[in-house]
Amino acid sequence: MPDFAQPLCEQDVDSDPLRQFSVWFEQAAQAGIRMPEAAAVATASASGAPSARMVLVKRFDERGFTFFSNYESRKGIELAENPRAALLFYWDPLGKQVRIEGPVERTSAHESAEYVRSRPRGSQLSALASPQSRPVAGRDVLEQRVTELEESHSGDELPVPAWWGGYVLVPDTFEFWQHREDRLHDRLRYTLRADGSWAIERLAP
Repeated sequence: MPDFAQPLCEQDVDSDPLRQFSVWFEQAAQAGIRMPEAAAVATASASGAPSARMVLVKRFDERGFTFFSNYESRKGIELAENPRAALLFYWDPLGKQVRIEGPVERTSAHESAEYVRSRPRGSQLSALASPQSRPVAGRDVLEQRVTELEESHSGDELPVPAWWGGYVLVPDTFEFWQHREDRLHDRLRYTLRADGSWAIERLAP
């Protein structure tokens, strides 16, 4: 179990927020947390109306944090209108969370197709069958569509839907939050400077 009496101090964190995130992510994975890659992603419409939902972040590296979705879903429409987003990873057993904000761009068609092909066939069928975020008459409509697609592509590779692919959030802000039993939680924020380096400052809980 983590020691919630142990403070998170500026001198104890890496100067690079991606390396610091990697340390915490590995701790979450080693702690046996189910799907440590699960994160809430928040977007906003052109008018500023917010929405949030859970996604699986499939990769993080120097380019950014990559997740996949239907481009015609609510999040896809909002990202087309307002291409910025925020991610929130919350690992309760460790008493840690990480907030990440920045602009979002689409992955290449090749990268999106490569990921689609790596998914189980059932997941590929569901992505093809689902008009994500739009009303449907009932679950039976979706199930029937899956059946029809499976029959029409029996034994064949499934097509890659043009409306489905990846997004990369390119961070310009990270915040590392650590629980303290006295509620005087630790919050360290990294902000990207113009020269590409990161400024670190403490925020009040």
